[in-house]
Amino acid sequence: MFGLDTSYTILLLICLLAAAGFEFINGFHDTANAVATVIYTHSLKPTTAVVWSGLWNFIGVNVGGIAVAMGIVNLLPVELLVDQNLMHSISMILALIVTAIVWNLATWYIGIPCSSSHTLIGSIFGVGLAFYLLPGVTTYALNWNKVIDVGLSLLISPLFGFGFALLLMYILRKTVKNKMMFKEPPAKKTPPLWIRSILILTCTSVSYAHGSNDGQKGVGLIMLILISFSPVFFSVDRSQKPENLLYETRQIEWNLTHFDTNTLNPGDRASLRTIVANLEFMKTTLTGIKSFDDLKKPDHFQMRKAIILVSKKTDPILKKIKAQPVPSISRERIAIITSNLKKFKANTEYAPRWVILLVSISLGLGTMIGWKRIVVTIGEKIGKTHLTYAQGASAEIVAASTIGVSTMFGLPVSTTHVLSSGIAGSMVAGGGRHNLQMGTVKNIMIAWLITLPVTILLSGLLFFILRMIFR
Repeated sequence: MFGLDTSYTILLLICLLAAAGFEFINGFHDTANAVATVIYTHSLKPTTAVVWSGLWNFIGVNVGGIAVAMGIVNLLPVELLVDQNLMHSISMILALIVTAIVWNLATWYIGIPCSSSHTLIGSIFGVGLAFYLLPGVTTYALNWNKVIDVGLSLLISPLFGFGFALLLMYILRKTVKNKMMFKEPPAKKTPPLWIRSILILTCTSVSYAHGSNDGQKGVGLIMLILISFSPVFFSVDRSQKPENLLYETRQIEWNLTHFDTNTLNPGDRASLRTIVANLEFMKTTLTGIKSFDDLKKPDHFQMRKAIILVSKKTDPILKKIKAQPVPSISRERIAIITSNLKKFKANTEYAPRWVILLVSISLGLGTMIGWKRIVVTIGEKIGKTHLTYAQGASAEIVAASTIGVSTMFGLPVSTTHVLSSGIAGSMVAGGGRHNLQMGTVKNIMIAWLITLPVTILLSGLLFFILRMIFR
Protein backbone atom coordinates (compact mmCIF):
# COMPACT_ATOMS: atom_id res chain seq x y z
CA MET A 1 0.00 0.00 0.00
CA PHE A 2 1.53 3.33 -1.15
CA GLY A 3 4.87 1.58 -1.66
CA LEU A 4 5.11 0.40 1.98
CA ASP A 5 5.82 -3.11 3.18
CA THR A 6 3.24 -5.03 5.23
CA SER A 7 4.37 -3.92 8.70
CA TYR A 8 4.45 -0.22 7.76
CA THR A 9 1.12 -0.56 5.97
CA ILE A 10 -0.43 -1.89 9.17
CA LEU A 11 1.07 1.01 11.15
CA LEU A 12 -0.25 3.47 8.58
CA LEU A 13 -3.75 2.00 8.83
CA ILE A 14 -3.57 2.22 12.64
CA CYS A 15 -2.57 5.90 12.41
CA LEU A 16 -5.36 6.63 9.91
CA LEU A 17 -7.85 4.86 12.17
CA ALA A 18 -6.59 6.91 15.13
CA ALA A 19 -6.97 10.14 13.12
CA ALA A 20 -10.53 9.16 12.20
CA GLY A 21 -11.07 8.42 15.91
CA PHE A 22 -9.84 11.90 16.81
CA GLU A 23 -12.29 13.46 14.38
CA PHE A 24 -15.08 11.20 15.71
CA ILE A 25 -14.31 12.41 19.25
CA ASN A 26 -14.17 15.97 17.96
CA GLY A 27 -17.69 15.43 16.64
CA PHE A 28 -19.28 14.28 19.87
CA HIS A 29 -17.20 16.73 21.91
CA ASP A 30 -18.32 19.73 19.86
CA THR A 31 -21.86 18.66 18.96
CA ALA A 32 -23.26 20.47 21.97
CA ASN A 33 -21.94 23.76 20.66
CA ALA A 34 -24.42 23.59 17.80
CA VAL A 35 -27.39 21.75 19.32
CA ALA A 36 -27.54 23.06 22.89
CA THR A 37 -29.68 26.05 21.95
CA VAL A 38 -32.27 24.15 19.89
CA ILE A 39 -32.51 21.45 22.57
CA TYR A 40 -32.85 23.81 25.53
CA THR A 41 -35.38 25.97 23.73
CA HIS A 42 -37.34 22.84 22.67
CA SER A 43 -36.99 23.81 19.02
CA LEU A 44 -35.86 20.30 18.12
CA LYS A 45 -35.84 17.00 19.95
CA PRO A 46 -32.31 15.87 20.93
CA THR A 47 -32.17 12.96 18.48
CA THR A 48 -33.40 15.09 15.58
CA ALA A 49 -31.01 17.91 16.54
CA VAL A 50 -27.86 15.78 16.62
CA VAL A 51 -28.70 13.97 13.36
CA TRP A 52 -29.40 17.32 11.67
CA SER A 53 -26.16 18.75 13.06
CA GLY A 54 -24.22 15.68 11.92
CA LEU A 55 -25.55 16.07 8.38
CA TRP A 56 -24.45 19.71 8.19
CA ASN A 57 -21.06 18.91 9.69
CA PHE A 58 -20.65 16.34 6.90
CA ILE A 59 -21.60 18.93 4.27
CA GLY A 60 -19.28 21.53 5.82
CA VAL A 61 -16.24 19.26 5.56
CA ASN A 62 -16.98 18.43 1.93
CA VAL A 63 -17.57 21.94 0.60
CA GLY A 64 -15.59 24.10 3.04
CA GLY A 65 -12.28 23.96 1.15
CA ILE A 66 -8.87 22.98 2.56
CA ALA A 67 -7.26 26.30 3.55
CA VAL A 68 -7.41 25.45 7.26
CA ALA A 69 -6.11 21.92 6.58
CA MET A 70 -3.06 23.33 4.81
CA GLY A 71 -2.55 25.71 7.72
CA ILE A 72 -2.31 22.67 10.00
CA VAL A 73 0.13 20.91 7.67
CA ASN A 74 2.28 24.03 7.39
CA LEU A 75 2.69 24.36 11.15
CA LEU A 76 5.55 21.87 10.87
CA PRO A 77 8.55 22.36 8.58
CA VAL A 78 8.60 20.03 5.60
CA GLU A 79 11.89 18.46 6.76
CA LEU A 80 10.27 17.18 9.94
CA LEU A 81 7.61 15.35 7.95
CA VAL A 82 10.15 13.18 6.16
CA ASP A 83 12.81 11.84 8.51
CA GLN A 84 15.33 9.41 7.06
CA ASN A 85 14.11 6.95 9.70
CA LEU A 86 10.44 6.19 9.05
CA MET A 87 9.98 5.03 12.64
CA HIS A 88 10.88 8.52 13.80
CA SER A 89 8.08 9.91 11.64
CA ILE A 90 5.75 7.34 13.16
CA SER A 91 6.83 8.49 16.63
CA MET A 92 5.82 12.02 15.71
CA ILE A 93 2.41 10.99 14.38
CA LEU A 94 1.56 8.68 17.30
CA ALA A 95 2.66 11.26 19.86
CA LEU A 96 0.40 14.02 18.57
CA ILE A 97 -2.61 11.76 17.87
CA VAL A 98 -2.51 9.96 21.24
CA THR A 99 -2.13 13.27 23.11
CA ALA A 100 -5.02 14.87 21.23
CA ILE A 101 -7.35 11.91 21.81
CA VAL A 102 -6.50 11.49 25.51
CA TRP A 103 -7.01 15.17 26.37
CA ASN A 104 -10.23 15.41 24.35
CA LEU A 105 -11.69 12.35 26.08
CA ALA A 106 -10.60 13.51 29.53
CA THR A 107 -12.26 16.93 29.21
CA TRP A 108 -15.38 15.45 27.63
CA TYR A 109 -15.73 12.94 30.47
CA ILE A 110 -15.80 15.66 33.13
CA GLY A 111 -18.13 17.79 31.00
CA ILE A 112 -15.83 20.76 30.35
CA PRO A 113 -16.16 22.35 26.89
CA CYS A 114 -12.57 22.02 25.69
CA SER A 115 -11.27 23.00 22.28
CA SER A 116 -10.30 20.21 19.91
CA SER A 117 -8.42 22.89 17.97
CA HIS A 118 -6.29 23.80 20.99
CA THR A 119 -5.73 20.11 21.63
CA LEU A 120 -4.53 19.21 18.15
CA ILE A 121 -2.47 22.35 17.64
CA GLY A 122 -0.87 22.05 21.09
CA SER A 123 0.07 18.47 20.24
CA ILE A 124 1.67 19.60 16.98
CA PHE A 125 3.56 22.39 18.77
CA GLY A 126 4.86 19.89 21.33
CA VAL A 127 6.18 17.52 18.69
CA GLY A 128 7.83 20.37 16.77
CA LEU A 129 9.52 21.76 19.88
CA ALA A 130 10.64 18.31 21.03
CA PHE A 131 12.16 17.60 17.63
CA TYR A 132 14.10 20.86 17.77
CA LEU A 133 15.52 19.85 21.18
CA LEU A 134 16.92 16.54 19.90
CA PRO A 135 20.74 16.29 19.99
CA GLY A 136 22.32 17.49 16.75
CA VAL A 137 19.19 19.19 15.40
CA THR A 138 19.93 22.83 14.59
CA THR A 139 18.06 23.67 11.40
CA TYR A 140 14.49 22.58 12.10
CA ALA A 141 11.89 24.50 14.05
CA LEU A 142 8.21 25.21 13.94
CA ASN A 143 6.88 27.48 11.23
CA TRP A 144 6.78 30.42 13.64
CA ASN A 145 4.93 32.80 11.33
CA LYS A 146 2.11 30.30 11.05
CA VAL A 147 2.32 29.49 14.77
CA ILE A 148 1.81 33.18 15.61
CA ASP A 149 -1.16 33.48 13.24
CA VAL A 150 -2.81 30.37 14.69
CA GLY A 151 -2.04 31.39 18.28
CA LEU A 152 -3.57 34.83 17.82
CA SER A 153 -6.61 33.31 16.13
CA LEU A 154 -7.22 30.93 19.04
CA LEU A 155 -6.62 33.67 21.60
CA ILE A 156 -8.74 36.43 20.08
CA SER A 157 -11.74 34.47 18.75
CA PRO A 158 -13.36 33.83 22.20
CA LEU A 159 -13.05 37.54 23.00
CA PHE A 160 -14.89 38.30 19.77
CA GLY A 161 -17.51 35.71 20.70
CA PHE A 162 -18.14 37.31 24.08
CA GLY A 163 -18.08 40.91 22.89
CA PHE A 164 -20.20 40.54 19.78
CA ALA A 165 -22.80 38.34 21.49
CA LEU A 166 -23.16 40.96 24.22
CA LEU A 167 -23.48 43.70 21.58
CA LEU A 168 -25.99 41.72 19.52
CA MET A 169 -28.15 41.07 22.59
CA TYR A 170 -28.12 44.79 23.35
CA ILE A 171 -29.23 45.59 19.78
CA LEU A 172 -31.98 42.95 19.89
CA ARG A 173 -33.33 44.33 23.16
CA LYS A 174 -33.55 47.79 21.59
CA THR A 175 -35.11 46.71 18.29
CA VAL A 176 -37.21 43.56 18.88
CA LYS A 177 -40.63 44.42 20.28
CA ASN A 178 -41.79 40.88 20.96
CA LYS A 179 -40.55 40.20 24.50
CA MET A 180 -41.11 36.46 24.14
CA MET A 181 -37.60 36.30 22.65
CA PHE A 182 -36.12 37.29 26.02
CA LYS A 183 -38.13 35.00 28.29
CA GLU A 184 -37.32 31.52 29.52
CA PRO A 185 -38.86 28.91 27.19
CA PRO A 186 -41.87 27.14 28.71
CA ALA A 187 -41.08 23.58 29.81
CA LYS A 188 -41.53 21.02 27.04
CA LYS A 189 -43.35 23.51 24.83
CA THR A 190 -42.28 24.08 21.24
CA PRO A 191 -41.67 27.77 20.47
CA PRO A 192 -43.64 29.63 17.78
CA LEU A 193 -42.71 28.74 14.23
CA TRP A 194 -40.84 31.97 13.51
CA ILE A 195 -38.64 31.60 16.60
CA ARG A 196 -38.11 27.91 15.94
CA SER A 197 -37.07 28.65 12.34
CA ILE A 198 -34.49 31.21 13.49
CA LEU A 199 -32.97 28.81 16.02
CA ILE A 200 -32.85 25.89 13.60
CA LEU A 201 -31.18 28.17 11.04
CA THR A 202 -28.53 29.30 13.54
CA CYS A 203 -27.94 25.68 14.64
CA THR A 204 -27.49 24.72 10.99
CA SER A 205 -25.06 27.59 10.45
CA VAL A 206 -22.88 26.62 13.42
CA SER A 207 -22.91 22.95 12.35
CA TYR A 208 -21.85 23.83 8.81
CA ALA A 209 -19.19 26.26 10.06
CA HIS A 210 -17.89 23.66 12.50
CA GLY A 211 -17.54 21.11 9.72
CA SER A 212 -15.82 23.57 7.40
CA ASN A 213 -13.25 24.55 10.08
CA ASP A 214 -12.84 21.70 12.55
CA GLY A 215 -13.28 19.07 9.85
CA GLN A 216 -10.36 20.57 7.97
CA LYS A 217 -8.14 20.00 11.00
CA GLY A 218 -8.77 16.29 10.59
CA VAL A 219 -7.93 16.56 6.90
CA GLY A 220 -4.68 18.33 7.80
CA LEU A 221 -3.86 15.67 10.38
CA ILE A 222 -4.34 12.85 7.88
CA MET A 223 -2.21 14.67 5.30
CA LEU A 224 0.58 14.92 7.91
CA ILE A 225 0.31 11.16 8.36
CA LEU A 226 0.33 10.37 4.64
CA ILE A 227 3.26 12.69 3.83
CA SER A 228 5.25 11.25 6.75
CA PHE A 229 4.66 7.64 5.76
CA SER A 230 4.81 7.93 2.00
CA PRO A 231 6.32 11.18 0.66
CA VAL A 232 6.65 9.59 -2.79
CA PHE A 233 2.88 9.31 -3.08
CA PHE A 234 1.74 12.41 -1.19
CA SER A 235 4.43 15.12 -1.33
CA VAL A 236 2.81 16.52 -4.46
CA ASP A 237 -0.62 16.07 -6.00
CA ARG A 238 -0.12 13.18 -8.41
CA SER A 239 -3.39 13.97 -10.16
CA GLN A 240 -1.83 17.17 -11.55
CA LYS A 241 0.09 17.19 -14.82
CA PRO A 242 3.87 17.80 -14.64
CA GLU A 243 3.79 19.77 -17.89
CA ASN A 244 1.38 22.27 -16.28
CA LEU A 245 3.69 22.68 -13.29
CA LEU A 246 6.63 23.10 -15.66
CA TYR A 247 4.77 25.84 -17.55
CA GLU A 248 3.92 27.67 -14.30
CA THR A 249 7.54 27.34 -13.17
CA ARG A 250 8.84 28.88 -16.39
CA GLN A 251 6.30 31.71 -16.24
CA ILE A 252 7.21 32.58 -12.65
CA GLU A 253 10.96 32.45 -13.32
CA TRP A 254 10.81 34.45 -16.57
CA ASN A 255 8.82 37.28 -15.04
CA LEU A 256 10.71 37.34 -11.73
CA THR A 257 14.08 37.65 -13.42
CA HIS A 258 12.92 40.65 -15.48
CA PHE A 259 12.26 42.91 -12.50
CA ASP A 260 14.69 45.69 -11.64
CA THR A 261 16.26 44.18 -8.51
CA ASN A 262 18.19 47.38 -7.69
CA THR A 263 15.11 48.56 -5.78
CA LEU A 264 15.27 45.52 -3.47
CA ASN A 265 17.34 45.32 -0.30
CA PRO A 266 20.21 42.77 -0.05
CA GLY A 267 18.05 40.29 1.87
CA ASP A 268 15.35 40.29 -0.78
CA ARG A 269 17.92 39.92 -3.55
CA ALA A 270 19.32 36.87 -1.73
CA SER A 271 15.80 35.46 -1.44
CA LEU A 272 15.29 36.05 -5.15
CA ARG A 273 18.47 34.10 -5.96
CA THR A 274 17.21 31.21 -3.79
CA ILE A 275 13.86 31.30 -5.56
CA VAL A 276 15.48 31.19 -9.00
CA ALA A 277 17.77 28.32 -7.96
CA ASN A 278 14.76 26.26 -6.86
CA LEU A 279 12.86 27.11 -10.03
CA GLU A 280 15.88 25.96 -12.06
CA PHE A 281 15.89 22.67 -10.14
CA MET A 282 12.20 22.22 -10.90
CA LYS A 283 12.65 23.00 -14.60
CA THR A 284 15.52 20.51 -14.89
CA THR A 285 13.65 17.81 -12.98
CA LEU A 286 10.31 18.22 -14.74
CA THR A 287 11.58 18.49 -18.32
CA GLY A 288 10.55 15.39 -20.23
CA ILE A 289 8.42 14.05 -17.35
CA LYS A 290 4.95 12.91 -18.42
CA SER A 291 3.76 11.76 -15.00
CA PHE A 292 4.85 12.30 -11.40
CA ASP A 293 5.31 8.51 -11.31
CA ASP A 294 8.40 9.06 -13.49
CA LEU A 295 10.18 11.16 -10.86
CA LYS A 296 12.97 9.62 -8.83
CA LYS A 297 11.95 8.86 -5.24
CA PRO A 298 14.00 11.64 -3.57
CA ASP A 299 12.76 14.18 -6.12
CA HIS A 300 9.15 13.96 -4.90
CA PHE A 301 10.03 15.45 -1.53
CA GLN A 302 12.54 17.91 -3.04
CA MET A 303 9.81 19.06 -5.42
CA ARG A 304 7.50 19.72 -2.47
CA LYS A 305 10.21 21.67 -0.65
CA ALA A 306 10.92 23.75 -3.75
CA ILE A 307 7.24 24.60 -4.34
CA ILE A 308 6.71 25.62 -0.71
CA LEU A 309 9.93 27.66 -0.58
CA VAL A 310 9.19 29.50 -3.84
CA SER A 311 5.62 30.25 -2.72
CA LYS A 312 6.73 31.44 0.71
CA LYS A 313 9.53 33.73 -0.51
CA THR A 314 7.88 35.12 -3.64
CA ASP A 315 4.81 36.67 -2.01
CA PRO A 316 6.68 39.21 0.19
CA ILE A 317 8.94 40.24 -2.71
CA LEU A 318 5.92 40.89 -4.93
CA LYS A 319 4.30 42.99 -2.20
CA LYS A 320 7.41 45.17 -1.92
CA ILE A 321 7.65 45.62 -5.68
CA LYS A 322 3.94 46.41 -5.91
CA ALA A 323 4.30 49.07 -3.19
CA GLN A 324 6.83 50.96 -5.32
CA PRO A 325 6.08 53.25 -8.30
CA VAL A 326 6.89 50.65 -10.95
CA PRO A 327 6.22 50.72 -14.72
CA SER A 328 3.01 49.19 -16.05
CA ILE A 329 4.98 46.29 -17.55
CA SER A 330 6.09 45.35 -14.02
CA ARG A 331 2.51 45.35 -12.81
CA GLU A 332 1.63 43.03 -15.70
CA ARG A 333 4.44 40.71 -14.60
CA ILE A 334 3.16 40.77 -11.01
CA ALA A 335 -0.31 39.77 -12.25
CA ILE A 336 1.14 36.90 -14.31
CA ILE A 337 3.23 35.62 -11.39
CA THR A 338 0.30 35.87 -8.96
CA SER A 339 -1.96 33.94 -11.30
CA ASN A 340 0.62 31.20 -11.86
CA LEU A 341 1.54 31.02 -8.17
CA LYS A 342 -2.03 30.09 -7.28
CA LYS A 343 -1.92 27.09 -9.64
CA PHE A 344 1.68 26.40 -8.57
CA LYS A 345 0.72 26.09 -4.87
CA ALA A 346 -2.13 23.72 -5.71
CA ASN A 347 0.45 21.00 -6.37
CA THR A 348 1.16 20.76 -2.62
CA GLU A 349 -1.95 22.32 -1.09
CA TYR A 350 -4.36 19.48 -1.75
CA ALA A 351 -6.11 16.55 -0.12
CA PRO A 352 -7.32 13.39 -1.88
CA ARG A 353 -11.08 13.04 -2.09
CA TRP A 354 -11.08 9.90 0.04
CA VAL A 355 -9.37 11.78 2.90
CA ILE A 356 -12.09 14.45 2.95
CA LEU A 357 -14.78 11.76 2.81
CA LEU A 358 -13.20 9.79 5.68
CA VAL A 359 -13.05 12.90 7.87
CA SER A 360 -16.58 14.03 7.01
CA ILE A 361 -18.03 10.61 7.86
CA SER A 362 -16.06 10.40 11.13
CA LEU A 363 -17.08 13.91 12.19
CA GLY A 364 -20.70 13.42 11.12
CA LEU A 365 -21.06 10.14 13.02
CA GLY A 366 -19.30 11.52 16.08
CA THR A 367 -21.70 14.44 16.09
CA MET A 368 -24.59 12.03 16.68
CA ILE A 369 -23.04 10.48 19.80
CA GLY A 370 -21.96 11.66 23.23
CA TRP A 371 -23.55 15.10 23.11
CA LYS A 372 -25.34 15.18 26.46
CA ARG A 373 -22.50 16.00 28.89
CA ILE A 374 -21.46 19.19 27.14
CA VAL A 375 -25.03 20.20 26.26
CA VAL A 376 -25.85 20.29 29.98
CA THR A 377 -22.85 22.57 30.61
CA ILE A 378 -23.72 24.91 27.73
CA GLY A 379 -27.44 25.06 28.43
CA GLU A 380 -27.58 25.07 32.23
CA LYS A 381 -24.25 25.79 33.88
CA ILE A 382 -22.84 28.91 32.22
CA GLY A 383 -25.65 31.27 33.23
CA LYS A 384 -27.78 31.32 36.37
CA THR A 385 -30.94 31.67 34.31
CA HIS A 386 -32.32 29.34 31.66
CA LEU A 387 -31.14 29.99 28.10
CA THR A 388 -33.61 32.24 26.27
CA TYR A 389 -34.42 32.24 22.56
CA ALA A 390 -32.52 35.49 22.01
CA GLN A 391 -29.45 34.33 23.93
CA GLY A 392 -29.24 31.08 22.00
CA ALA A 393 -29.70 32.77 18.63
CA SER A 394 -27.21 35.56 19.43
CA ALA A 395 -24.47 33.17 20.55
CA GLU A 396 -24.89 30.96 17.49
CA ILE A 397 -25.03 33.84 14.99
CA VAL A 398 -21.77 35.20 16.41
CA ALA A 399 -20.16 31.75 16.50
CA ALA A 400 -21.11 30.87 12.91
CA SER A 401 -19.92 34.27 11.65
CA THR A 402 -16.60 34.14 13.51
CA ILE A 403 -15.85 30.59 12.40
CA GLY A 404 -16.88 31.31 8.82
CA VAL A 405 -14.60 34.35 8.52
CA SER A 406 -11.71 32.41 10.10
CA THR A 407 -12.18 29.59 7.60
CA MET A 408 -12.01 32.10 4.71
CA PHE A 409 -8.58 33.20 5.98
CA GLY A 410 -7.41 29.61 6.56
CA LEU A 411 -7.22 30.04 10.34
CA PRO A 412 -8.34 27.38 12.84
CA VAL A 413 -10.56 28.58 15.68
CA SER A 414 -12.23 26.87 18.61
CA THR A 415 -15.94 26.33 18.04
CA THR A 416 -16.20 25.35 21.69
CA HIS A 417 -14.73 28.54 23.08
CA VAL A 418 -16.32 30.89 20.57
CA LEU A 419 -19.80 29.59 21.37
CA SER A 420 -19.22 29.22 25.12
CA SER A 421 -17.97 32.80 25.29
CA GLY A 422 -20.94 33.86 23.17
CA ILE A 423 -23.34 32.24 25.64
CA ALA A 424 -21.50 34.00 28.48
CA GLY A 425 -21.74 37.34 26.66
CA SER A 426 -25.46 36.90 26.08
CA MET A 427 -25.96 36.03 29.77
CA VAL A 428 -24.07 39.15 30.86
CA ALA A 429 -26.25 41.23 28.52
CA GLY A 430 -29.31 39.78 30.24
CA GLY A 431 -28.29 40.40 33.84
CA GLY A 432 -24.70 41.57 34.21
CA ARG A 433 -21.77 39.48 35.32
CA HIS A 434 -23.77 38.29 38.33
CA ASN A 435 -25.85 36.27 35.88
CA LEU A 436 -22.89 33.96 35.24
CA GLN A 437 -22.15 30.79 37.17
CA MET A 438 -18.56 31.68 37.91
CA GLY A 439 -17.58 28.12 38.84
CA THR A 440 -18.39 26.85 35.34
CA VAL A 441 -16.88 29.92 33.68
CA LYS A 442 -13.66 29.45 35.65
CA ASN A 443 -13.50 25.76 34.63
CA ILE A 444 -13.92 26.70 30.96
CA MET A 445 -11.27 29.41 31.26
CA ILE A 446 -8.89 27.02 33.01
CA ALA A 447 -9.39 24.46 30.25
CA TRP A 448 -8.78 27.22 27.68
CA LEU A 449 -5.57 28.32 29.42
CA ILE A 450 -4.04 24.93 30.24
CA THR A 451 -4.91 22.93 27.12
CA LEU A 452 -2.02 24.30 25.05
CA PRO A 453 0.73 23.89 27.71
CA VAL A 454 -0.55 20.47 28.81
CA THR A 455 -0.78 19.07 25.28
CA ILE A 456 2.58 20.61 24.31
CA LEU A 457 4.21 18.91 27.31
CA LEU A 458 2.43 15.58 26.83
CA SER A 459 3.07 15.27 23.11
CA GLY A 460 6.70 16.37 23.51
CA LEU A 461 7.37 13.80 26.26
CA LEU A 462 5.57 11.06 24.36
CA PHE A 463 7.58 11.92 21.24
CA PHE A 464 10.86 11.53 23.17
CA ILE A 465 9.71 8.20 24.63
CA LEU A 466 8.58 6.81 21.28
CA ARG A 467 11.82 7.96 19.60
CA MET A 468 13.74 5.97 22.20
CA ILE A 469 11.55 2.91 21.61
CA PHE A 470 11.63 3.17 17.80
CA ARG A 471 15.35 3.65 17.30
